Amino acid sequence: MVLSRLICAFLLVACCCCRRAAGVPGEAEQPEPELVEVEVGSTALLKCGFSHSQGNFSHIDWFSVHKEKPALIFRVRQGQGQSEPGEYQHRLSLQDKGTTLALTHVTPHDERIFLCRDKRPRSQEHRIQLRVYKAPEEPSIQLNTLGISVSSREPEEVATCVGRNGYPIPQVIWYKNRQPLKEENRIHIQSSQIVESSGLYTLRSVLKAQLLKEDKDAQFYCELNYRLPSGNHMKESREVTVPVFYPAEKVWLEVEPVGILKEGDRVEIRCLADGNPPPHFSVSKQNLSTMVVEEEKTTDDNGILVLEAVQKKHSGLYQCHGLDLETLVSLQSDPQELLVNYVSDVRVSPAAPESQEGSNLTLTCEAESNQVPEFQWLREKTGKVLEKGPVLQLHNLKREAGGSYRCMASVSSVPGLNRTQLVNVTILGPPWMALKERKMWVQENAMLNLSCEASGNPRPTISWNVKGMASEQDQDPQSVLSILNVLVTPELLETGAECMASNSLGKNTTIIFLELDSNRTGLNTSTVNPHARANSTSTEKKLPKPESKGVVIVAVTVCVLVLAVLGALLYFFYKKGKLPCGRSGKQEMERNTSI
Repeated sequence: MVLSRLICAFLLVACCCCRRAAGVPGEAEQPEPELVEVEVGSTALLKCGFSHSQGNFSHIDWFSVHKEKPALIFRVRQGQGQSEPGEYQHRLSLQDKGTTLALTHVTPHDERIFLCRDKRPRSQEHRIQLRVYKAPEEPSIQLNTLGISVSSREPEEVATCVGRNGYPIPQVIWYKNRQPLKEENRIHIQSSQIVESSGLYTLRSVLKAQLLKEDKDAQFYCELNYRLPSGNHMKESREVTVPVFYPAEKVWLEVEPVGILKEGDRVEIRCLADGNPPPHFSVSKQNLSTMVVEEEKTTDDNGILVLEAVQKKHSGLYQCHGLDLETLVSLQSDPQELLVNYVSDVRVSPAAPESQEGSNLTLTCEAESNQVPEFQWLREKTGKVLEKGPVLQLHNLKREAGGSYRCMASVSSVPGLNRTQLVNVTILGPPWMALKERKMWVQENAMLNLSCEASGNPRPTISWNVKGMASEQDQDPQSVLSILNVLVTPELLETGAECMASNSLGKNTTIIFLELDSNRTGLNTSTVNPHARANSTSTEKKLPKPESKGVVIVAVTVCVLVLAVLGALLYFFYKKGKLPCGRSGKQEMERNTSI
């Protein structure tokens, strides 16, 4: 037995030696080829590895080995290179005195073994393994926008990662919240690649997962790992969040704005839930006094109910009700009170106050509010604050005290909450007269418009003491303007015109004096001065014309001149002795007296 084993071993060794001596291809151990790494598009330098003592670089053949079949691509003879026809014909050249073959514009198809062979003085060859690399483009990520339900029993697609034009095929790693994901029951990763015509790879990787409610904010992204001659590298996609659907477990209510509310504010009642998508919402309102549900309203798609201008009727307890349309589970929020502060029904008594001139008047203001209101009185024309408090006392009323007053009710603890009520105070009294002109210059036999305005409460009526065509115009509820069209006659020039305004409390008159103006033409006799006002019935004195003043001055001047001339004549006759009132005359008179 031992002898037979020794014989078999001997025969086996002899057979191996014979095979090696026969030079059977592939059986002899080949040294590892030299590794050369380049990027796509660059130039690969293939250096023939003979030493000068071993090789003859003036006679070398270069081969490209593809699928174990060598193909001659380049010849070197006497230091000169010549490309063989084919795919490398225009991309090869010699460098370094013929020891290096340069391959330009490297593509992924160039990744193979190249060998150089020298048959003189004895056959020897050198093998070179060319490795080609290309960084992929930035990875793009496509999100499943339809979302994933937590009730799904199978992993659903989360996102797809695509890395284009890389070489060799990059490695993809998926991350959730910066933590790498691995294949398991709840996570599946499916990757595939496409070879482009350029020889580059496009990688497509799909991440599928069963998600939980906790994953609603999870950030997913993919990473491509690849190698270049410079080392290992990686590129990351952007982070995405996939919609996660889960039923609501809680519903609550929020009110905007937060804080004190008043009538007129715009209020939003927001219904919120912790489910996705949110349930279908409705809002109910409960009366604070009766605790009876008064109304229920549906919100918009965002769960918001808008009250554009809230009133006191909107106060109450509000609740949100949510119905999950998938599980048909109904939830409701805790009730929340909505309190609308208000001031309303501001009233002034008496509602239509009136009083006679010289008397006193008391106005009282009231209002309804859920707070204690504060009051103040303002004069409507000036906006001046007259009194603070619900009561306004007006003493010794004058005609000017008539008009509008405003009561304002407010709540100081609620800024901007106030309401007002306007009341009109009427002062009773005899008519008040307003003259357009106290005196008018007219022309005889001309038509003239005389105007007379009066006011009072009760509203007065106007009459004239002269005949003419009268018309009235209402100025306001307490004022009237009467216009009388008359012919200027000598009688009218003598008497003037009188208008009389009267009401139940008295009467008042105005006299208009007329003066003849023969020197003036084109006088607009209907013009009335709106600023001339009077409240008197006394007859006015006639005033001289402006021209009469000049006549008086001329007359005085003439008189002075006449007196001066007369004085000069008397003095002249006195010097000539023509006057009997001289000294001799005086003596003669004395004699006669003595006799």
